[in-house]
Amino acid sequence: MSNFWSRYLHPRLVNAIKEFGYLEPTPVQERAIPRVLNGANVLITAPTGSGKTEAAMFPIMSKILSGGGSTGGVAAIYITPARALNRDVNVRLREIANRLGITTAVRHGDTPESERRRQVREPPTILITTPETLQVILVMRSMRRALRNVRWVVVDELHELMNDERGGAQLSIALERLANIAGEYQRIGLSATIGNTELASQFLAGVGRQVEVVSVDVSREMEINVEYPEATEEDVGLAEDLNTMPETAARLRRITEIVSGHRATLIFTNTRDEAELLGGHRLGRMLGNNAVGVYHGSLDKEEREGLEEGLRSGRVRTVVTTSSLELGIDIGHVDAVIQYSSPRQVTKLIQRVGRSGHRLGRRAVGYVIARDTDDYLESLVIARKALNNELEREVEYHEKALDVLHHQVAGMVIEAKIEGRALTVGDVLGTVRRAHPYRELTPEELMDVLRFMEGNRLVRINEDGTITPRRGGLHRYYFENISMIPDQKHYRARDMITNKAIGELDEEFVETTEPGTQIILAGKPWRIVGIDHEKGGR
Repeated sequence: MSNFWSRYLHPRLVNAIKEFGYLEPTPVQERAIPRVLNGANVLITAPTGSGKTEAAMFPIMSKILSGGGSTGGVAAIYITPARALNRDVNVRLREIANRLGITTAVRHGDTPESERRRQVREPPTILITTPETLQVILVMRSMRRALRNVRWVVVDELHELMNDERGGAQLSIALERLANIAGEYQRIGLSATIGNTELASQFLAGVGRQVEVVSVDVSREMEINVEYPEATEEDVGLAEDLNTMPETAARLRRITEIVSGHRATLIFTNTRDEAELLGGHRLGRMLGNNAVGVYHGSLDKEEREGLEEGLRSGRVRTVVTTSSLELGIDIGHVDAVIQYSSPRQVTKLIQRVGRSGHRLGRRAVGYVIARDTDDYLESLVIARKALNNELEREVEYHEKALDVLHHQVAGMVIEAKIEGRALTVGDVLGTVRRAHPYRELTPEELMDVLRFMEGNRLVRINEDGTITPRRGGLHRYYFENISMIPDQKHYRARDMITNKAIGELDEEFVETTEPGTQIILAGKPWRIVGIDHEKGGR
């Protein structure tokens, strides 16, 4: 076993990780762990499967064992954008932490009420959560007490969050609101390989804080094949069977050939509708429904967890998915990745193809199946750039999103009321400007938002410059807009025979359909037999 672990980590942790097979550190861990132990804010960028989670959490656990986080309450928060990633991280960390007497817990929208109450009574030392749930616990009196001793915050999949139109800006202010409770804490960001590490560092740290960047190019052999299948006579007959065009049948035939040559395959699409149509209606008929699964965020928790386990166990050979499985969720060994139509971005293609192999030293194998000549040419350029590691420096980054600011101000007003203190316009401006996307927010822009809130009877701006809540509407507005997704009703779809939840349907879709309509959900065909507008669909 490497003496690196013994040199840097607590002896009890070294013994525990040895039992779990951590004999040698990865290059990422060798470079990052000393920096995290030194207390620096650190951005760690590396391909999937390079050990970034352990590079952040091992030194934190070591510090906790040394007494650095044993003052009670939550010492470390691990933030991930996907609930499935929450579960995966907790499984990986919990077994090691349990050996050491360090408590961990997951909290997100699917967490049972009994578990939430337990977390209030007995706050875990390490809390694993989502950006949305962080918004909730920031305004809970009982949880705020537990957050006073936070010393570390790890933000996973940072590249995904900072590019998000609303969620990234929302998280950037939430991290400053957390600093108002706990004081300054160490920030560690985990990201896939990205072209603009400077911007990612600024997003992670906020204004006035330094960040050390650990960017490791873990060389992995990567094979990317870009194909534009042409229709044959065989495809004409297949198209008649599938009730589609021969060009589409040609693509499906080629996908089937690739899948048949591998043990486990992920197929990425760019939309949920495309995933359902491709996975359930078409590939399911060609490969067999039991061999193909569909995975996206609108499916019920049990459906998603069942597919994750199906991939790990080998029961499911192929899963058609959106960006949901682009993240570092442990789904076992995947031999190959298929991207259906151009991924549009070099970093996205690298991240997705990197899901195959998913271990250092293993070759990543990817296929891009183009839909037309323009798609084919674009995919060729993106694949060439991916193989040459030519990443985009320009990223989608949203400055001063006022709808997010509106929501965050509501949270700060609620917090002040909980603590029984006056909140001033200057307090709000000081907190918000520490968040990098809002560093150039002007007092006039903030006042415009406050006046808008006052006009909607959410807050009152007093003559002395303090902001107080109006009766009734502020809490409701805050909690109904936690996700920062435009308000839309969703209908839960249930199997009438088993009463098992399958997934969710958008209100817009439900309002344009009627009983008897056939739909594809979770990769299977269903018939709508009734719609309950009070409780959701059936």
